[in-house]
Amino acid sequence: MALSLTDLKNGMAIDLPDGLFSVVEFQHVKPGKGGAFVRTKLRNLRTKSVVERTFRAEEKVEQAVIDKREMQFLYRDADQYVFMDNASYDQMNVDGSSLGNATSYLKEGDSAVLELYGGEIVDVDLPAAVELSVAETDPGLQGDRVSGARKPATMETGLVVQVPLFVNPGDRIKVDTRSGEYLTRA
Repeated sequence: MALSLTDLKNGMAIDLPDGLFSVVEFQHVKPGKGGAFVRTKLRNLRTKSVVERTFRAEEKVEQAVIDKREMQFLYRDADQYVFMDNASYDQMNVDGSSLGNATSYLKEGDSAVLELYGGEIVDVDLPAAVELSVAETDPGLQGDRVSGARKPATMETGLVVQVPLFVNPGDRIKVDTRSGEYLTRA
């Protein structure tokens, strides 16, 4: 659907020749001389890079309708992740590469919002924090109480997180999905 640049809104998705973008911010500028233009900051939905673009006010762009579906992760089959749509109960096989780093936080039974455009997954919305079990880490030594000291721990999903010394294998911890950092014991 062709869209006039005067109708732009933050968060709106647009399809440009060089990719699929989300509008981070925009500004309509009407200089004293010359034609009006729109200065935008756009985030590429596939690569997550942010670019600045300027458009003439009379230009049209193609609005991309992103279908957001809440889905439950059922299981992993080799490099395929199998999700079930919570509304229609349809199953969808998804390539691990199209999920990006979300695979480090997904456990069987977890819910995620998959953003689809033309059948292609362009983004995965995860909760801000997830609970994961520590699969492997060095045991904390008695008397080793250095303030702020950290050690690497491998989670049940394969993600490696820096955790405090008191965390042991089998413990459940909360991990921030945006930064991949340890938050607290669960």
